[in-house]
Amino acid sequence: MYDTSDIRKGLKIEIDGEPYAVIDFQFVKPGKGNAFTRIKIKNMVTGAVLDRTYKSGEKLKRASMEDRTMQYLYSDEGGFHFMDQQSYEQISLTAEEVGDDADYLLENNDVNVLMHNGKPVSLSLPNFVELEVAETDPGVKGDTVSGGRKPATMSTGAVIQVPLFIERGEKLKIDTRSGEYVERVK
Repeated sequence: MYDTSDIRKGLKIEIDGEPYAVIDFQFVKPGKGNAFTRIKIKNMVTGAVLDRTYKSGEKLKRASMEDRTMQYLYSDEGGFHFMDQQSYEQISLTAEEVGDDADYLLENNDVNVLMHNGKPVSLSLPNFVELEVAETDPGVKGDTVSGGRKPATMSTGAVIQVPLFIERGEKLKIDTRSGEYVERVK
């Protein structure tokens, strides 16, 4: 159990059997009356955001979360399929659960899957992935008015702004947190 003094951003709590992550919090000590903490929490399953107020000294239930390293296998109409490295158990996530992270998933890459009571809630990718350029326009010499960038479609379908010298078939290092080009891979 957590106390209201333990509340901080990123804290994972359980309310009515659902896992929530604290997005923002504010401790309030009014001139008259008892102190309280106002928090904004996000449901980790549905994505709904709620505002709650807790009096000082109230207890919050700790969410039973487990972080498991899994290998991404493949995707089909049933979703995205992952395999636990230790137990060889396979799970699948829907396209809604994976979201924009699908643009950076490569077969056989390891990802961290956050589990709540044995059910997958979310996944976190490595900070950088290496993707191959599937399609891009040739760079026109002297065309630097736009900052020297052009769109490139990667092998996973992600569209990223890259420098003009990048050509089709090159491998690039991409930051999965921002979706930006980092460097070419030799």
